[in-house]
Amino acid sequence: MASVCWPYFDPEYENLSIRINPPRVSVDNTSCLECTLVKVDSVNKPGILLEVVQILSDLDLIITKAYISSDGGWFMDVFHVTDQQGKKVTDSKTIDHIEKALGPKGHITAAMKTWPSKQVGVHSVGDHTAIELIGTDRPGLLSEISAVLANLQFNVAAAEVWTHNRRIACVLYVNDNTTCRAEDDPPRLSVMEEQLKNILRDCDEDSDNDKVARTSFSMGFTHVDRRLHQMFFADRDYEGGSSAGVTSDQVDYPPSFKPKITVERCEDKGYSVVNVRCKDRAKLMFDIVCTLTDMQYVVFHATISSDGPYASQEYYIRHVDGCILDTEGEKERVIKCLEAAIRRRVSEGLRLELVAKDRVGLLSEVTRILRENGLSVTRAGVSTIGEQAMNVFYVRDSSGNPVDMKTIESLRKEIGHTMIINVKKVPMNKASKEPATEASIGGWAKTNFFFGNLLERFLA
Repeated sequence: MASVCWPYFDPEYENLSIRINPPRVSVDNTSCLECTLVKVDSVNKPGILLEVVQILSDLDLIITKAYISSDGGWFMDVFHVTDQQGKKVTDSKTIDHIEKALGPKGHITAAMKTWPSKQVGVHSVGDHTAIELIGTDRPGLLSEISAVLANLQFNVAAAEVWTHNRRIACVLYVNDNTTCRAEDDPPRLSVMEEQLKNILRDCDEDSDNDKVARTSFSMGFTHVDRRLHQMFFADRDYEGGSSAGVTSDQVDYPPSFKPKITVERCEDKGYSVVNVRCKDRAKLMFDIVCTLTDMQYVVFHATISSDGPYASQEYYIRHVDGCILDTEGEKERVIKCLEAAIRRRVSEGLRLELVAKDRVGLLSEVTRILRENGLSVTRAGVSTIGEQAMNVFYVRDSSGNPVDMKTIESLRKEIGHTMIINVKKVPMNKASKEPATEASIGGWAKTNFFFGNLLERFLA
């Protein structure tokens, strides 16, 4: 048989255009009086928009306006950003981080593999064991999960917990209390995995829902917020429904939180145009771009603006195969998925910020006290810096009523002497004239720290 000779292909050729034309990044504080302009010019590549938005979001910057264009193989973005106080970004370290992270050597190249569908995923990330869980939500579930980890002498160093449509998704990073390293003993990991599965299995036994274990898990570290979106998307939470048979339209969201999303066709250029108008909030653009990217859509142009308490976002998209959204079924699916992505991060009620010395069982103790006081956790973020644990809980009354301040007083009596507790009422609408209420509990001076995305910084 005659041998077949193939031409040599240099594996570095694919990156040649990027090496010849490296990304150009500028942080401009002179052109605009009210905000900082971040300009990015680069050779276009898959996922670059999400990469840029992700970096800005992880710095807790607010994107007030943005103009995106990526036709013709070139990517040009202009972002109008402010800090959390609505001021320009003047911190030299933050500016330096933006320029380095978005510059020639800073772009993320994270390849992702998947595990088979499971309710519980366990793998190692550096000195921590990463645990991913998804299942039917119910009051006290986070308390039970953290109690299992505490009983097995695992310390929760970082975690992010979201709930949506009666489902809960968690990413937790734990280490062994004795060695302070990731657990690599298969029998011990198996025990932990089985006990966590039993908790989720108990939640789903009384459910007719077929979404019991429909998800996939990443090998190695991926962006935590994106991972939660992926887990919910694989779980098909956008379809609504729950153990109680509640659809997404019946979920108790205030009118101001209900997004208005349309998908139209741009005949001249052959794009599908997605328009989103909803209540503005931090990381809104990230959540939308993340969902479009994971649904295999490419954003060619976009315009983002904030009008008072509301945001207007317009995206010109095509599927990665070049097709636009032709069928009503495709359009409806995109609308449902974007609506779910926007709502997953929405929280109302009370925000509890707790700071204490880190120890095994701290999360279990705090969540147990919240449960015993009739509070249900709708979202949570756990971070550890040095020996200090920083926890954020969004809570509401498990019966659906506003949280009674007597309950907060009860919390003060139980844990206020060992922790700094900051209580904030999450406003229903930014336009409301009623200010968010704040209180410092436990005899400590009120601290004005902002947690931001400490989970990402902890793992960096």
